[in-house]
Amino acid sequence: MKLGARVLKTGVAIVFALFLAELLNVPSPVFAGIAAVFAIQPSIYRSYLTIIEQVQANLIGATVAVIFGLIFGHHIVAVGIAAIIVLGIMMKLKLEKSISLALVTVIAIMEVPGDDFLTFGFIRFGTVMLGVFAAFIVNLVFLPPKYEIKLFKKINVVQDDIIRWTRLAVRQASEHTSTKITITKLQSRLNELDTMYDFFKEERSYFKNIKYVKARKLVIYRQMLITTKKSLELLMRLHKHENELGNLPVQFQIIIQERLDFLLTYHEQLLLKYTGKLRPEHSKWTRHEEYLQGSELMEQFIKQIVTAQEEATDDEQFSSYHLLYILSRILDYEENLEHLDTLIVSYRSYHSEEKNLDLESDFY
Repeated sequence: MKLGARVLKTGVAIVFALFLAELLNVPSPVFAGIAAVFAIQPSIYRSYLTIIEQVQANLIGATVAVIFGLIFGHHIVAVGIAAIIVLGIMMKLKLEKSISLALVTVIAIMEVPGDDFLTFGFIRFGTVMLGVFAAFIVNLVFLPPKYEIKLFKKINVVQDDIIRWTRLAVRQASEHTSTKITITKLQSRLNELDTMYDFFKEERSYFKNIKYVKARKLVIYRQMLITTKKSLELLMRLHKHENELGNLPVQFQIIIQERLDFLLTYHEQLLLKYTGKLRPEHSKWTRHEEYLQGSELMEQFIKQIVTAQEEATDDEQFSSYHLLYILSRILDYEENLEHLDTLIVSYRSYHSEEKNLDLESDFY
């Protein structure tokens, strides 16, 4: 079992909230611990946004609870009606993420009987807020997340899997059902990459020069994600038309295999280049004389299609329909690779002094 940073932070936040509540001699410190659980977030920026939302939720819950407690007393039906009203207000104000905390505040305040209801109500309100602020402090100083490292690591692992399955698919070596299951899993992992990219984007930089570097990194990582998605789309197309691909003339299969082998190796080396393991000018090898550009590749395919149709007998029917689908995915993937290469070379040229030792040492 692997315990992540958020799991550890949740435990520390609960302990810290309970410690502060006991230090201040607050009655029922358990509500501070409960509030701390709801307030822990995966990033500092989201924690900041959450604390603003939870202050509003706590105020709404406390206000409704006090009004209902003064008017209707502490009957269990009054608690239920108050909870319904709080739910309606929270949904109207689009504060759905903090509904749980607001309901905890309602119950915490309305379950206090006696003449000192109002005083205890304010104390319970303060107890809940104590837990929220305790969680924010823990999120601020305890194990600050390094989402760039996590993002690149996930991109690298996902891309390795896509490359491996693409090489199998283009040679008709992969089993149909296994490939289908893998593609479904890869799509789910790509959604996780989008979430991780959002976390990295939300990390705040407090120095002007770091902001510029961060902005360029965001552009590169966004293009990395786009290129990874294009490679998955190519794999899906190869999987969908595996029968048609296997029935193509040998010369077509060889052209597609060689082209994809080149592009997949190119993609692997781009990731190496970003981590500083490859020289930025190494992209010149893609302009080798023997390397066909997109337009030249299209012309060669058209010539091969015409030749194949002329040589086909009456019993054999050759259709270029599915072949053009695969070719369009290959060219789209190639264009995105070239764009990613341009961005990485530009970044390495203008920010060669910028070093991310964690990124460069953790890979390859």
